[in-house]
Amino acid sequence: MHSPIPTLDIARFVSPSSPRDRAAFVAELGAAYREWGFAGIRNHGIAQATIDAAYAVFKEFFALPEAVKCKYHVPGGGGARGYTPFGVETAKGAQHFDLKEFWHIGREIPDDSGYRPVMPPNLWPAEVPGFREHGYGLYQALDALGARVLSALALHIGLPGDWFADKTDSGNSILRPIHYPPITAEDVPNVRAGAHEDINLITLLVGASASGLEVLSRQGQWVPLTADADTIVVNIGDMLQRLTNHVYPSTTHRVVNPRGEEARKPRYSVPFFLHPNPDFLIDVLPSTVTPANPSRYLEPITAQGYLEQRLREIKLK
Repeated sequence: MHSPIPTLDIARFVSPSSPRDRAAFVAELGAAYREWGFAGIRNHGIAQATIDAAYAVFKEFFALPEAVKCKYHVPGGGGARGYTPFGVETAKGAQHFDLKEFWHIGREIPDDSGYRPVMPPNLWPAEVPGFREHGYGLYQALDALGARVLSALALHIGLPGDWFADKTDSGNSILRPIHYPPITAEDVPNVRAGAHEDINLITLLVGASASGLEVLSRQGQWVPLTADADTIVVNIGDMLQRLTNHVYPSTTHRVVNPRGEEARKPRYSVPFFLHPNPDFLIDVLPSTVTPANPSRYLEPITAQGYLEQRLREIKLK
């Protein structure tokens, strides 16, 4: 990774050469997140063919006529499933909408699940063969990888390695294929993704090998983050920041517009937003409260309540 933000080999955690190496990985990962809120993960175990197949169907969908794509837009749905057109999402506090369109794939759950009222069924575009197979296949692969990252983070702050397992097994997690169209006008006030923090526990980004992603350092400098093709970038979201009393910071980041001829090219990326179960109560973990870091939140809030609050702020609801 061409950045001061560390890239770590998660094989040292999943199949370590020794207990000492596994413990060292946990310490290094925790330190990276305490400093940056971001880290690169390599040897993640997701086959490149799985990623390539998903990207192929996503690109095929975004190339469809606008009228066809808009058949899969759900008015009033907050973008929870299906298609969100260009010019809708706006970063919190920003004046101008982001230069992107996207699709949301959520967790497949039974219709009689108690979570069905807040986790609607997925939509699948009939015009793109293989969209469901490859899109949901990548969803499941990233969900499993995210569980491993959360396990290491739990150990780093003194929790059991499986602490998150029953709190995310029905999580309202989202896979978001994004298309940033070519920018044809000069000096547009909009950017591809305005400065923001993510809402969820952690985000796993497949496709950070394209330039544009920048992370705000603690010193107030924007640091470009372009990963190697075999690296998945994983960052902390606001829910985990709140849960850990800011031990793990949710770092501001953005996607800037390229210059010159690069601006005339489309950009694609696929983040996976890992969420807790909707009824999970986000309350500050006692182990993260110290005299030097007193509790910053007096009242707990459910994951669903927090999500709805934030979706209103970014104009998806």
